Amino acid sequence: MIDELDLALVDALRVDPRAPWSRLAAPLGVDPATLSRRWSRLTANGDAWVTCYPSADRIGAGLTALVQVDCPADRVTEVAAAVARHPQTASIELVTGDADLLLTVAAYDRASLTAYLVDRLGAVPGVLRTRTTLVERTLVEGSRFSNGALDAEQRRAIAAPPPGGAKPVADRRVEEDLALIQALGADGRMPYAELADRTGLPATTVRRRLAELRDSGRAVLRCDASPRVTGHPVGAMLWLDVPPAALPDAVRRLSALPQTRMCAVTVGPANLVLYLIAPQLPDLRRIEQDLAHHHPAVRVHDRHVTLRTPKLVGHLLTPDGRRTGYVPIQP
Repeated sequence: MIDELDLALVDALRVDPRAPWSRLAAPLGVDPATLSRRWSRLTANGDAWVTCYPSADRIGAGLTALVQVDCPADRVTEVAAAVARHPQTASIELVTGDADLLLTVAAYDRASLTAYLVDRLGAVPGVLRTRTTLVERTLVEGSRFSNGALDAEQRRAIAAPPPGGAKPVADRRVEEDLALIQALGADGRMPYAELADRTGLPATTVRRRLAELRDSGRAVLRCDASPRVTGHPVGAMLWLDVPPAALPDAVRRLSALPQTRMCAVTVGPANLVLYLIAPQLPDLRRIEQDLAHHHPAVRVHDRHVTLRTPKLVGHLLTPDGRRTGYVPIQP
């Protein structure tokens, strides 16, 4: 049974996914042991989890692509299940509109992206056609989203201390950071001692490197939850064609919306993509109307409403949105 404390706990971990239970206890009004038990139950049931992934914008290597996939109607779930095992595909959504699946794909460079699209994704039985849009830069990403279960005072009390100014080691290979990020991908709250065992690094080194990665934004920690916790909001991707002169103002307005879970500048038929989460479909329509009012030159190139999410940032989900496993993201 999900209750208000579960909602508050998930939102608290969206503020700081690795916050110790002792820091969360006072803002949430319960003792640390209760929070630990609640989190153990949520994770055991697949209703909530913390993950970690690299930021291609900050880590200095790699790129992200949004790939639309067409399939025969009777093979959509089969194709989604096959692609979900691919480490290059971070997320998969079954969507409405002129595509059956929408994939978020990670790659080291354009050559490796092309190889994946042509040699692996294109070879999956049931894949009829793909259309690829490159992400130039991400303006808002999913870890910042909140369900509004906490007030401003609670969020301030929970927020992580300001960055300590830790500087990354200039000659460290990016693969060393990715090994730590991938270990955290399965469980973003993994203790430092276990991370040390997984990576073969001393616990003090793991603690320092993770602080560097978080301070620099090169590693993103994120708390996600199933619809049993969040309810059943509507998610939709809007593909926008924005005149270059209007782009900065449109980005400011759209990034500030509480419904915005992701916003990115892209290279393709649309130059801005916006992923919104709202209680009902009419709420999405009102956002479009507000955008049209303030930016009449902006055109909605396409819309994809999410019907189901088989995979979310590496985590495999059941049809009702509960976590069942993890495929490490390997660009």
